[in-house]
Amino acid sequence: MRARLAALVALAFAVAGCGLGAGDDQGGGASLRVTRDFGQHQLSSASRDSVKEGDTVMRFLQSERKVSLRYGGGFVQSIDGLSGRGATGRHDWFYWVNGLEASVGAAERKLQPGDVVQWDYRDWSATMSIPAIVGAFPEPLLHGFEGKKLPVRVECPDSAAQLCRTARDKLEDSGVQASSAGVGVSQRGQVARVFVGQWSDLRTGARILRTLEKGPQESGVFARFQGDRLDLLDPAGKAVRAAPPETGLVAALKVGEEEGISYVVTGTDAGGVDAAIGALDQRSLRDAFAVVVSGDGAVTKLPVIGGGQ
Repeated sequence: MRARLAALVALAFAVAGCGLGAGDDQGGGASLRVTRDFGQHQLSSASRDSVKEGDTVMRFLQSERKVSLRYGGGFVQSIDGLSGRGATGRHDWFYWVNGLEASVGAAERKLQPGDVVQWDYRDWSATMSIPAIVGAFPEPLLHGFEGKKLPVRVECPDSAAQLCRTARDKLEDSGVQASSAGVGVSQRGQVARVFVGQWSDLRTGARILRTLEKGPQESGVFARFQGDRLDLLDPAGKAVRAAPPETGLVAALKVGEEEGISYVVTGTDAGGVDAAIGALDQRSLRDAFAVVVSGDGAVTKLPVIGGGQ
């Protein structure tokens, strides 16, 4: 328990702090979303038409919501009265910008034009770190992260070129331009990858994908493949059911600072992949950490909470 508390205090200083002053208009606005339970419930949202030079994530939050801080102002304790419960209750506030977990405090993270900021109140008993989520789609594929936009590449099995074309068309509907390649093709510099294909065809193509076989402590995703079987997990990281045939999964992965974000658009079978591609839009993915999609197009956010699908 003492180690958990120490980790939580350390994280406190990585996710909060005091804001900076305003400056010149940077052009373009930003969005704020406040959610709970892994994005399953939206509590509030706000937007601003312009971003100033001195704007930070913390300043944005404080300008829109009632916030209380702890640890000398270095930790968001509550938003609009919903308070974290720390090491004993294992529920606290965490934030992501354009779907990526921040590596610096909220006061240090400067707001950029186009940013989508999500604060979520969640159970961290399974994992404290969730490096990437899909809830800001089409970010960061559209505007990038911290002002840096990466080229986007759709990677599909060599035998499934049509999947790449279909996924690229779907991305283009959201304003994202992408190239195509085989799975795991070598690259120069960082690339934002979108892996598309049946899981049995994808899993050996890139090392990052195999984290989806190890659970949320490794992948940050509350679903786990075991062979061709897709287990759906609860907030504690425990499997509650196996997904039926024709189930798709849309998730985001990030491992280390050198890797760009990787979207995974996959399924238990060909029908599942088609369903997952169909969910590549803002409406289906908004605020979600990851989603499973049934053959009829029904979208369920992960983890499974209170009985699930």
